[in-house]
Amino acid sequence: MKLLKVASAVLNQTPLDWDGNKAHILAAITAAREQNVSILCLPELCITGYGCEDAFFSGDVLRLAKEVLLEIAPATHGMIVSVGLPLASRGALYNAACLLVDGKIAGFVGKRHLAGTGIHYEPRWFKRWPQDARVEVEVGGSNYPFGDLVFDCGGVVIGFEICEDAWVADRVGNELVQRGVDMILNPSASHFAFAKHRIRERFVLEGSRAFGVVYVYSNLVGNEAGRAIYDGGAMIASEGRMLAQGPRLTYAESHITAVTVDVEAARMSRGRDDSYAPDLNDRDVIRVPFTFPDRRPEPASAQPAAWEHSQHLKEEEFARAVALGLFDYLRKSRSCGFIVSLSGGADSAAVATLSALSIEIGAAELGLDSIKERLSYIPASEPTATARELVTLLLTSVYQGTRNSSSTTRNAAHAVAKAVGSQFLEFNVDDLVQSYIRIVSDSLGRELTWQQDDLALQNIQARARAPGVWLLANLRRALLLSTSNRSEAAVGYATMDGDTCGGLSPIAGIDKAFLRKWLRWMESNGLVEFGPMPALDAVNAQQPTAELRPPGAKQTDEEDLMPYDVLDQIERAAIRDKLGPRDVYQVLKATHADQPDEQLLAWLERFFRLWSRNQWKRERYAPSFHLDDENLDPKTWCRFPILSGGFERELKELRNKSEITSAFQE
Repeated sequence: MKLLKVASAVLNQTPLDWDGNKAHILAAITAAREQNVSILCLPELCITGYGCEDAFFSGDVLRLAKEVLLEIAPATHGMIVSVGLPLASRGALYNAACLLVDGKIAGFVGKRHLAGTGIHYEPRWFKRWPQDARVEVEVGGSNYPFGDLVFDCGGVVIGFEICEDAWVADRVGNELVQRGVDMILNPSASHFAFAKHRIRERFVLEGSRAFGVVYVYSNLVGNEAGRAIYDGGAMIASEGRMLAQGPRLTYAESHITAVTVDVEAARMSRGRDDSYAPDLNDRDVIRVPFTFPDRRPEPASAQPAAWEHSQHLKEEEFARAVALGLFDYLRKSRSCGFIVSLSGGADSAAVATLSALSIEIGAAELGLDSIKERLSYIPASEPTATARELVTLLLTSVYQGTRNSSSTTRNAAHAVAKAVGSQFLEFNVDDLVQSYIRIVSDSLGRELTWQQDDLALQNIQARARAPGVWLLANLRRALLLSTSNRSEAAVGYATMDGDTCGGLSPIAGIDKAFLRKWLRWMESNGLVEFGPMPALDAVNAQQPTAELRPPGAKQTDEEDLMPYDVLDQIERAAIRDKLGPRDVYQVLKATHADQPDEQLLAWLERFFRLWSRNQWKRERYAPSFHLDDENLDPKTWCRFPILSGGFERELKELRNKSEITSAFQE
């Protein structure tokens, strides 16, 4: 046996926060040293932060990254540690992993496959490192090897798959195993998406089995740069068995997962594979002296939390990912709290609940004192002895009524605010609305009526609610949260400068159908640690309504648009799957056979026309969190022209074909 103690770290980094990022890296190294770890893998680009965007093009960023690397190196005395940073060579920029051995730089490995789909944009900044290439780079006045390298450290051969290198069909590990590596380190920056962790588990386990290696996977955690949330989830596997897993969606700024592994056993499993054909050329092997201390076998490390085994994993993931995203956004933006315009409906109730959970979950995991320390800019004069009191300090909900508001929504808003522990304020904005109406009526020389001016009269109510909550947010140095969801963003069912107001739109990445399902689950079940929230019954019992027309109109969202399940089905088919109107129509006919063709066509036409006309609204939405591959954010996921033909030809063809078919059937 050859026993080594290895560890994987997850870090909550921030782009260009040199001192903060360095502190988290050093904390992970210290924690690993205290556990007698010999090899530690840190996440991708952990020195600079992954989400630096075009700042990667700054020569100053590259200079500081090298400086911080040299400051970190001495802390690795007696250890082997990988850290990530951008590195330039011959006028090109590369995403690199540096291996530090016993306090010194051993060399750098370039990422071979770049992530360029979805929210990733790596090819904009980095070049792919070519296979078998090797150069020298200068750092701190000395030259070091940079390339497609493996490292022989005291007889243990280490190679790298850097994040995307393991996600492609021809993954880098296929080549590394032929070069005789004993261990593959995978420093990653893999963002959260529903059920994505299961995919990572598969490639870690399969990599360890098929390649006959010890596989060490590290990741970022938390809201790093604003939109993407990282879920951590460190993993260490060998011979197709998971030896250790770290927590996901943790509030810790750094966390290591360590376990003792048998490198010799992994080697022997590779040797028993009759397809194994090692490369005997010994090319680009960097040999570094290192002495591993003797180790004894130890039991496996941390296992997944109880919520990971829930039958309602998506609901648990949604709550925890958005809550962590909100908490990090709050502290990294140096805001002093949240403001939510709480209408008494589903969307704002979800935002208020998630805002409260952002504090409650963190306090339950790390303790109230640790959470308060992370929010150090909040006045110390405000004593908070419990997480609930901290929620009350940080979260303010505002119900803004007009003559068209009902006691039902007002009572629901109050019930939700009380249940989550929020401060609750009421603004009556009806006088403001009527004042705007009078100003415009007098200028036009006519009275505005619901028969003639329906949409404008609805919108002015939503817009009149914005200035008051913005004023409150400014007074409290707080973050105003927008409450729009993805389904309504798809068709522009939101008032610009009204209910879209805010610095962050935390639920704009999730569809309304799931959001309502989640609220019902929260009412009856709730998160593993906290249990149900019965007060949400006041929201869940209602039909969603904008409540902007007079009460006699009995306005509902689905009457204005279409059933939300239909809207979401069309959106997925048209936007996620890129089907045209004709193919989407076939999908609808197959799943809604009980509906007449005329109704299906009406819904379809409404969606495509509203989608096309409202791209400008999506361009103006506040930043939202990325939760799955159905995101509509035009800056990171779903690009669509602001001006377009609006699918007019496609819809006309579909309408004509449908009419001909209908006449033939008659």
